[in-house]
Amino acid sequence: MPYRPEHIAHFQTLASLRPPRATVALAWMLLVGMAVSIAILFYVPWVQTAQGRGAVIALDPDQRPQEVTALVQGRVERWYVQDGQYVEAGAPIARVVDVDPNLLARLAAERAQVEAEIAASRQSQAVAGIDVRRTAQLLSEGLAARRDYEQAQIKVADAGAKLAEARAKLSRIDVQINRQSAQLVRAPRAGRVQQLNAAAGGAYVSAGSVLAIVAPERVERAVELYVDGRDVPLVRPGRPVRLEFEGWPAIQFSGWPSLAQGLFDGRVRALDPTARADGLFRVIVEPMPGKPAWPGARYVRPGGKVRGWIQGETVTSGYELWRQLNDFPLDFGAAPQAGPDEKEQKQ
Repeated sequence: MPYRPEHIAHFQTLASLRPPRATVALAWMLLVGMAVSIAILFYVPWVQTAQGRGAVIALDPDQRPQEVTALVQGRVERWYVQDGQYVEAGAPIARVVDVDPNLLARLAAERAQVEAEIAASRQSQAVAGIDVRRTAQLLSEGLAARRDYEQAQIKVADAGAKLAEARAKLSRIDVQINRQSAQLVRAPRAGRVQQLNAAAGGAYVSAGSVLAIVAPERVERAVELYVDGRDVPLVRPGRPVRLEFEGWPAIQFSGWPSLAQGLFDGRVRALDPTARADGLFRVIVEPMPGKPAWPGARYVRPGGKVRGWIQGETVTSGYELWRQLNDFPLDFGAAPQAGPDEKEQKQ
């Protein structure tokens, strides 16, 4: 029923009040805003996303940076490369020499001595064998005692034991000589030299000390993201991912990915079955087939930081607001859907 002044005529004070036009306009604006907000909450769709941060990596482990370590203990006598230099596989990186300059000469002398011991043991074993055969013949003819025959057999066994001991000693010496011959440290693969351990120059280094890092230039890139364990139920192989690379201008609308600008597409390749110590799970993301390629290697290099949004189910904005206010996980109350890889495994 429309408003009429006579309805409140008996309220003299109320009838005399005239609210300002600005207040009336503000009230109508609030009323319309509330109505629009309610309509948005109930009818506007929202794409659930699991956000994570990570970095660009090489998908192939052989294409990741590899440490070049010293194979023997000693000191770095000479460097053959500089920081930023490109090297081929097998190219020399540094030479490590033993602290004792006469070590190789002593090892060679010990090896010659052991070889002489081996020759003597072989000769002794051969003579002992002849003695065993002679004693056995005399024993069969009744001209020798069984004890003599047993003593001859013991001599053969002793000679064999000394020969085996000498051969083992020779093997140990050969191992030491081979290790010392590996003093020239070479590049394990082709790539760019970085992070030379200049502090090792002239200083003592132990076996396994890192001398440099060789990073391949051409790699098949991927992205590793770390997401909260609460959002893991959303992450499945094949899920689309929107990526924002460090240094690449982008605008992201989490619930409406179609409005985002400057982001690149990917898809979930794998999810680690266990979390790290901080409770985050690692997700491997690869480029999405049929979508624009990621920025070139000149702009996005391995190790660069990345932010990612793994897309999930489409829900109403009101449901998403209610879920976040209650701190519920993604897909709360929704039946999980199998990803492409899971469907193939079931088939």
